[in-house]
Amino acid sequence: MSTWSEPQPDSRFVVVDGLRIHYKRAGHGPALVLLHGSASSLQHFDRATDLLSESFDVIRSDLPAFGLTGPRPDRDYRVPAYAATVTGFLEALGVPCYALAGNSLGGNIAWNVALDHPERLTGLVLVNATGYPEKTVPAGMRLTRNPLVRPLLRRVMPRGAIERSLRESVGPSSQIVDDAMVDRAHQLMSRPGNRSAFVDFCNTDQPDRSAQIPRITVPTLVLRSASIDGQHFARDIPGAQELVHPHGGHLLPEEEPEWVADAIATFLGSCADTPAN
Repeated sequence: MSTWSEPQPDSRFVVVDGLRIHYKRAGHGPALVLLHGSASSLQHFDRATDLLSESFDVIRSDLPAFGLTGPRPDRDYRVPAYAATVTGFLEALGVPCYALAGNSLGGNIAWNVALDHPERLTGLVLVNATGYPEKTVPAGMRLTRNPLVRPLLRRVMPRGAIERSLRESVGPSSQIVDDAMVDRAHQLMSRPGNRSAFVDFCNTDQPDRSAQIPRITVPTLVLRSASIDGQHFARDIPGAQELVHPHGGHLLPEEEPEWVADAIATFLGSCADTPAN
């Protein structure tokens, strides 16, 4: 059985803001940074990375609170803090310009970086991204906000609850949630400090920056599953392109890695062909 809670042979680490960030890097070409969603890890992009690393220098990290990176000492899980950590991480790696693609929370972080550091981004890809206030909150996240349940969840996160949450996150016909996927999520959530960090993350009051989304100037591709509600990036970001997957769920890069990788590669190829303003 794989032990996901230990570094793999291709694992790398770099210290940023006192955090030991776990990351992987593969391929050659323009830099492409992939950001996973909440309660996930860099393995979310395993299959997409295999496809994209033929054309790109693919960099993906475990975000603070998750995976082998684990909790932030200051427990600051606001999205702008994540965005600052991501930019600091890429500075530490000596990568001055990059395309940024994020799923869910990762997409929220990505568009925050696009607002704060547009000069660094060659392209922005938002995959079922979050950041609008009317977004529906998943059941598992709502549970962590219950003051009676919260202390218990800091100590134990049942494997069955994680499996249920994963099944709710994929499209109705998806077959990707198997024992290996549940084991991975459960092992990583069970690493020291990660359960508490997840509870802290879910109970963080996030600043609402959605009114600034129309100010994004970076070329943007919106990838969305038809079933995902309440997000208006294609409407609000000037010149944004949108592709809608008819039956994907929230975890589109894992459910449909070929579709996602092809969309990203095609879009970033077109960005490279367009002269900068």
